[in-house]
Amino acid sequence: MSTEDRPTLKTVAELSGLAVATVSRALSNDPKIAEATRKRVSEVARSVGYEPDRAARRLRTGKTMVINLMLDPHFEILGFGNALLVGLTTTLEGSGYNLVVTPHFTDRESLVPIRQIVTNRQADGVIFTRTAPFDDRARFLLERGFPFVSHGRTEFTEPHPWVDFDNEDFAYRAALRLVEKGCRRVCAILPPEKLTFRQHLRYGLMRAVRETGVGYFIPESVTLDSKPEQISDWASGVAREADRPDGFICPGEASYLAVRNGFQQAGLRIGEDVHAVSKSISGILSLIDPTADAVHEDVEEAGRLLARHMLAVLAAPGDGVPQTLQEPDYQFV
Repeated sequence: MSTEDRPTLKTVAELSGLAVATVSRALSNDPKIAEATRKRVSEVARSVGYEPDRAARRLRTGKTMVINLMLDPHFEILGFGNALLVGLTTTLEGSGYNLVVTPHFTDRESLVPIRQIVTNRQADGVIFTRTAPFDDRARFLLERGFPFVSHGRTEFTEPHPWVDFDNEDFAYRAALRLVEKGCRRVCAILPPEKLTFRQHLRYGLMRAVRETGVGYFIPESVTLDSKPEQISDWASGVAREADRPDGFICPGEASYLAVRNGFQQAGLRIGEDVHAVSKSISGILSLIDPTADAVHEDVEEAGRLLARHMLAVLAAPGDGVPQTLQEPDYQFV
């Protein structure tokens, strides 16, 4: 298609019966334009194959129309990354913003890619995951007033936008469920100490311990980030100990399957010799073990919420700090 044949803003305006300025604002997701109008303009633009000239828009507005997602590849295990991306992309569709994914490997300095994005103005906003209590990325972005939303909370006194899962309630209810099943010693496989949601999980576990008096055990040699084979080998050894835990809290499907495999190697069965409650993201757990007590974390919805919060922050920077705590979906059998 030649440059002359490409649909323009004027093309979309004529087909939608609106002024060019209105179409431009609608495609930029201007909240002052009615949602119905924005949707109609987006549909017309899509039907004729209109693509905005991003370079020209950047020169005109100073905006890149890019949102950058910093994604830890660890999350790809059992569908976290895929579910998050589905939620983000479906919500950003028609907004005019493009999503760029930057993988972040845990052995690299997390602030380096954030600094590059801000310094070189490679995006209008940033979304990142796996927060620390005093996260360097959040601190850096807060100090510079750069728009961001985090999946996970921090402990900074200055509020910032976030979406998080109620891990404290998950651990609390999971522990109570195990006590209900007769467990006397509960083991929780927690994330590394540097991550905020380790604290939340531990708070929930200890609350249940105080209320019920159940014994508890938090391993030091493995964490949620350990490789499944490492967790499996560890579980196999623990299963052979006289004082082995008889209940497990697994904040991820991979850790649950690893524990299950380890106990099977020792001749023991989850659901009979030992019980477990696992967080579930992909839904694969119910297919592998229909008898498992699962707690669903809707990561796709988390992606939608992150996108909505990001768009709200970009549209009206000083108009509130959106924060959402997702409730667990308990699926005890």
